[in-house]
Amino acid sequence: MNGKVVCSVCRSKTISRAYDDHKTRVTSKQRVLNVLLVVGDCMLVGLQPVLVYMSKVDGKFNFSPISVNFLTEIAKVVFAIVMLLVQAKHQKVGEKPLLSVSTFVQAARNNVLLAVPALLYAINNYLKFTMQLYFNPATVKMLSNLKVLVIAVLLKMVMKRRFSIIQWEALALLLIGISVNQLRSLPEGATAIGIPLATGAYICTIIFVTVPSMASVFNEYALKSQYDTSIYLQNLFLYGYGAIFNFIGILATVIYKGPESFDILQGHSRATVFLIMNNAAQGILSSFFFKYADTILKKYSSTVATIFTGIASAALFGHVITMNFLLGISIVFISMHQFFSPLAKVKDEHQQNGSLELSNAKDTHRADDSFINMAAGANEEVNNNKFVKPVLVHAPT
Repeated sequence: MNGKVVCSVCRSKTISRAYDDHKTRVTSKQRVLNVLLVVGDCMLVGLQPVLVYMSKVDGKFNFSPISVNFLTEIAKVVFAIVMLLVQAKHQKVGEKPLLSVSTFVQAARNNVLLAVPALLYAINNYLKFTMQLYFNPATVKMLSNLKVLVIAVLLKMVMKRRFSIIQWEALALLLIGISVNQLRSLPEGATAIGIPLATGAYICTIIFVTVPSMASVFNEYALKSQYDTSIYLQNLFLYGYGAIFNFIGILATVIYKGPESFDILQGHSRATVFLIMNNAAQGILSSFFFKYADTILKKYSSTVATIFTGIASAALFGHVITMNFLLGISIVFISMHQFFSPLAKVKDEHQQNGSLELSNAKDTHRADDSFINMAAGANEEVNNNKFVKPVLVHAPT
C-alpha cells in the first residue's frame, strides 16, 4: 500500500492518510509541538533575509551563493544521517531495519520524485540572494507571501484540494495586503545589475513566487505519497539530490568564471556561517510541515515572520517601517484569521449528503407522524360519533 489511501480532504489517491489522521487525532502534546514548529519557523524564516543582507559587502556578495546552498544541503544531509542512526537504534524488534541495503534501495526507488522539488529548491535558493539586490529584507519577506496564492492554485490542480469561497477571499485579501505594503516602495528609474529596476524586479518576482510554490507542492506530494517511509530517509534523498544539483551549479560557475571560483569557502564570513545554519534548520522544519501538516499552514506560518523581519531590519540596518507596511501586515493577519476560521472550512460532501438525507428522513418521518395523528384523530372522532345517543327533538304541537 505504501501508505497510499484516498484522502477525504484532497480527494487524491496518491496522497497519504497523513493529513486526515493528523487533523482528527491531535493530542495536547501534538498541539504544543505544532505551536513550537510554527514559532521556530517564524524565527528562522524571518531571520533569513536579515542574515542574507548582513552577508553583503558594499551591496554585493563576496562569496558564491551557490556555495552557501551547497554547504546548507551538506549540513542537512549530515543531520538526516545522524537522525537515521538514532531512529535505527531505537527500532522495535520485528520492524524492518532502516539501514539495510534492501530498505534503502526500495525507498530510493519509491521517492525518486523528490528530485523534482530538490531541483526547484536549488533554483529558488539562488533567487533568494538575487532578490536582495532589488529589495530590502522586509519587502523580500512580503513578496514571498505571494506564494500562498500560487500554492493554493497548484494544490487545487495537482492534489485536488478544495477551498471554500471564504478561503479564496482570504487569499485575495492576502494579495491586497502585500500590494498595500509595496506601494511606492520601488524608486522609479533606479537600476540594479545593469537592467531597469522595474523589469528586473518583476522578472525576479515572478520566478521567485512560482518556482518555490511548485517546489513546496511537489515536496508535499512526494512526502505524503510515501507516508510509511521514514521522514529522515526521505530527507536524506531530498537533501542528497539538492547537494548534487548545487554541485552541478558550482561546476557550471567554474566553467564560466574559471578554476579560481571552485573554492567554495572563498569570501565566507561569520554571517554566512549563521546563514547556512539557519537555512539548514529551516529546511528541516519545512519537511515536517509538508509531511504532517500542509503547505498552506507552512506559508501562513512564514507570513508571521514578516513582522520579525521588519523589526529586525529596522533595528539593525535603519530601514524605515512605513505606514504601508503596518497596514499591509494588518490586512495579512485579517486574511489569516479568515482563512483558518471554522466558518471557512469546506464541509465534506459525504457529510453534507448524509446530513441532508438525515434531515429529509426526519422531515418525512414528521410528516408521516402528522398524517398518522390526523388519521387517528379522525378515526377517533368517527368512533365516538357511533356511540353518541341520538337526541329526539319533538316539534311543538
